Amino acid sequence: MYRKLITCTTIALAAGVTAPAFAESAAQYPSKPIRLVIPFPPGGGTDILSRVVANKLTETTQWTIVPENKGGAGGTIGITEAAKAPANGYDMVMGQKDNLILGPYLYKNLPWSPIKDLTPVAHVAYTPVIIATSVTSPYKTIADVVAAAKAQPTRITYGSPGNGTSIHIAGHLFEKAAGIELTHVPYKGSNPALMDAIAGNVDLLVSSIPSAIGQIKAGKLRPLAVTSAQRSTSLPDVPTMQEQGMKGFDVSTWYGLFMPAGTPADIVAKMNAEVNKLLTQPATQEAILAQGAEPKAMSVAEFDQMYRADFAASKAVVEASGASIQ
Repeated sequence: MYRKLITCTTIALAAGVTAPAFAESAAQYPSKPIRLVIPFPPGGGTDILSRVVANKLTETTQWTIVPENKGGAGGTIGITEAAKAPANGYDMVMGQKDNLILGPYLYKNLPWSPIKDLTPVAHVAYTPVIIATSVTSPYKTIADVVAAAKAQPTRITYGSPGNGTSIHIAGHLFEKAAGIELTHVPYKGSNPALMDAIAGNVDLLVSSIPSAIGQIKAGKLRPLAVTSAQRSTSLPDVPTMQEQGMKGFDVSTWYGLFMPAGTPADIVAKMNAEVNKLLTQPATQEAILAQGAEPKAMSVAEFDQMYRADFAASKAVVEASGASIQ
């Protein structure tokens, strides 16, 4: 009998069937620290929101979430690392519309597919893009920028956190809508662009609100417009692009957690449930709103549906913007 049991087990393993004793169930998960890849440098909007989620999850679940910045190439380097990680629930990434939805249409040789190689886990928040300038700048409104750009095409510069982001696309769509030509200056993340905008080294900053809101509230940046159809609840005094004559202008981005494709569905569901629970807590909501983002929970199915629909629709958006990787 003992020999028969050994033989059956050996055959099962040889056939690629894992015995239940060797597989970690959702009930046991997690049994070790979980790495959260942040695909941008420290200090930007993605970094701030990722650390809010990591810290709050650690507090509420007693899990160990370890944030790790892997910036570069518009966020696609960090996404690559997460997509190639083992599909066991111990590696996840804070993805966003920028690097997952727009990046694949701008970077032609990515070693991963957004649909085939990643699994949506939990939607966290969304935010409009903001256009701002130094408080010492002569530009007080979007109309001022448009008038100056028409007078001197390509002279006005705008900084962004990098090529292939929704912020990069928003800048190009602004040019198209206004009939102007600006000069795009891509940085390796939001914070370097922010610092150069404050110093006046670039004329405009195009940024996520979470990246810029601290300097706006500190009086170092003058916000000119938000790119969403409605005003931001975090900056209610800042007008939209539509209010300033750009009819139909509506650009925003979202943030969400992803794991490698093939991660067990019960582990994905467990992480989704914990993040969604977190997003109902006033302290978490306040922390996200304080960064200029809007918290929004979704089921795994809802997030997956939105993700796929956004990816399918974004090719036309990129083509309409005229954006390309330099």
